Amino acid sequence: MRFSINIPNFGDFADARTVAKVAVAAEEAGWDGLFLWDHVVHDKAERRGQAFGDPWMLLTAAALATSRIRLGPLVTPVARRRPEQLARQVATLDSVSGGRVIFGAGLGGPIDDEFGSFGDTTDPVVLAERLDEGLGLLERYWSGERVDHRGPHYRVDDVTLLPATVQRPRPPVWIAGYWPRRRPMRRAARWDGVVPLFADARHGEAPPAEQVRELVEYVHEHREPGPFEVVVGGASPGDRARARDLLGPLADAGATWWDERRLQTREDLYRLEPIQRRIEQGPPVL
Repeated sequence: MRFSINIPNFGDFADARTVAKVAVAAEEAGWDGLFLWDHVVHDKAERRGQAFGDPWMLLTAAALATSRIRLGPLVTPVARRRPEQLARQVATLDSVSGGRVIFGAGLGGPIDDEFGSFGDTTDPVVLAERLDEGLGLLERYWSGERVDHRGPHYRVDDVTLLPATVQRPRPPVWIAGYWPRRRPMRRAARWDGVVPLFADARHGEAPPAEQVRELVEYVHEHREPGPFEVVVGGASPGDRARARDLLGPLADAGATWWDERRLQTREDLYRLEPIQRRIEQGPPVL
């Protein structure tokens, strides 16, 4: 199992210098990854008055300050972005980081706030269609080869985006979704990993190991054999024995990454000091 730090792109972490500081601390303390949220307003009622940073600029600052840890968004709502622009942003970050990008993608939400606030559709079926079509275009753009495309939502005429990504054939793509919903898990099975949220566990709470096992079995039924990452997360105990008791069953159930997250309902979700303290304690030891 590998271990990452998860931070939002608002509050203290809207500042690129702060994110770079966090990235350096995480690398020095032995963490394997740093992942950022990708929101414009998130929940307007909760976040009104808070500053937000662009995730790609924040991740670039983190990449320039580090040399080892993996970096990326958890997760980018592909339907909220133009695929050609997004492809260029990911490829540039992959170059700056020396091939350390992991691309987390999902439907995005809250839909009414993040999409409806800007006059976009709030129909989840349409957003899911744009997500799937956009992911297919991203993969083709990252190849560095010519792209021609006619789809229900996007059109491309004779476009070649260079340079291609450093990682070949492309950066790993992890797909987010809620378990036990099956459709997002089948989508994830077509890519390189799954970042599930669970009906029985809020953001920042470890999921039940049995549900992780069921999810892993379902995904593997729908994909060809090969490497596949299963990313679960929550707030782990600082005590090593208690952390092993929490994470051991999740690893046994098939989880390959533990993503250290704060409870979304806590104010320290977006405060540097408590997250810095947790980072400096180092990742759990199994």
